[in-house]
Amino acid sequence: MSFRTIVLASRNRKKTKEISEILAAVGFSVIPVTDFPDVPDVDEDGLSFAENAAKKASQVARQLNQWVIGEDSGLMVDALNGAPGIYSARYSGAGATDEKNNAKLLMELTGIPDDKRGAGYICSVALSNPDGEIRIACEDTCRGRILHEANGAGGFGYDPYFLIPEYHLTFGQLSSVVKHRLSHRARAFAKFIPLLQDIWGEF
Repeated sequence: MSFRTIVLASRNRKKTKEISEILAAVGFSVIPVTDFPDVPDVDEDGLSFAENAAKKASQVARQLNQWVIGEDSGLMVDALNGAPGIYSARYSGAGATDEKNNAKLLMELTGIPDDKRGAGYICSVALSNPDGEIRIACEDTCRGRILHEANGAGGFGYDPYFLIPEYHLTFGQLSSVVKHRLSHRARAFAKFIPLLQDIWGEF
């Protein structure tokens, strides 16, 4: 399999690893934006995951004059009216970490019974050409429930608390093989990949 290379506008090491594994299976290798130290952070001020994904893709693409994938994802909890939503990565404020974000989430859900702790992960993916034009935009979700305590050391973000009812396991417990099949990110990229392959076939 000959690999084709594309830039990913993400500074999250674990997310980059996950996306790299998904794309490697179809012949694409990923270069993280961190390999380009002169590229500044993108201000994720969009009002939706889709807006942020598109902004990351187009802004980095123009700066590097390359094809770039932008991705934005997060957790939406029913009992919190969709929070943390687009603020998932910075839910606990300045200096946010996975641990602090999860601690705040559990605090906000204090007293909420199991049957009211439904939640969904959402993932938006965008592809920009070197001119900053968005050529692909895809989005998908995965439903689950927020546990009272962490289970599993895999994944990242809220994964150890996000239970997949059909498997009776959290994203922190599931193998990467299973997660790459049923997660919000896997589902969004399942839509994205055929369109990416079509565009690459134009060259």
